[in-house]
Amino acid sequence: MLLPNTLHPKAMRAKIRSGEWQGPTAGCCDGYVQANLVVLQKALAYDFLVFCHRNPKPCPLLEVTDPGDVEPRTTAPGADLRTDLPKYRIYRDGELEQEIPDLLGVWRDDLVAFLLGCSFTFEVALQKAGVPVRHLEEGRNVSMYITNRSCQPAGVFAGPLVVSMRPIPASLIPRAVEVTSRFPLAHGAPVHVADPQAIGISDLDHPAFGDPVSIHEGERPVFWACGVTPQAVAMHAKPELMITHAPGHMFITDLADDDGGGSSEVDR
Repeated sequence: MLLPNTLHPKAMRAKIRSGEWQGPTAGCCDGYVQANLVVLQKALAYDFLVFCHRNPKPCPLLEVTDPGDVEPRTTAPGADLRTDLPKYRIYRDGELEQEIPDLLGVWRDDLVAFLLGCSFTFEVALQKAGVPVRHLEEGRNVSMYITNRSCQPAGVFAGPLVVSMRPIPASLIPRAVEVTSRFPLAHGAPVHVADPQAIGISDLDHPAFGDPVSIHEGERPVFWACGVTPQAVAMHAKPELMITHAPGHMFITDLADDDGGGSSEVDR
């Protein structure tokens, strides 16, 4: 049986759609771009599109669907955004209402889906460069934290930057920066290195999202902008409805990751 890291995205999405795979997607489908999902009513889509353009580090756009369309025609033709992620979150008026395995019962014709680049995309490149990826080693979800840095607002959308953290040996941090900078549509280079308190993180053992991971002697926490940022923004902006992926449970596209993290073209 093929391991998830060796599967083609179409086969992995079939496993997810059938309910055979319900866990985080870190380490799945090596060589392919993973994506965060944000779904909003059409009336708010323009504001969020502007928010993404003003905040490209946490919200690098891969694709935007037409209202009501469940197929990401540019990044994964034939896929269904209602069923092809392992787990979804429903926010109403800024409050997390529930996590569900599919959107078949909540999808509406006025919904617009945004796919945003994900840092899981560059993790294979880090490993190939000899940089450890601790949450993969420990079989956990990546650690994610809400910072004291504010995103650039757009319309109703405003709120804090969320970051993902990977412990890196100090001597390998320049290599990690070099590798990830080649993936601008997967959040690119880190936004902060070491001293978590400088960005408002008081306790690395208690991430806001995901799981804590071990930090070994000689390692420093390195922080990348994270596509969970819209979920923190939703808590501040309080849209009537926002649907997202559950943190770490991404959409796996058909895009190869060797072009810097996916196409920069936005489907309109």
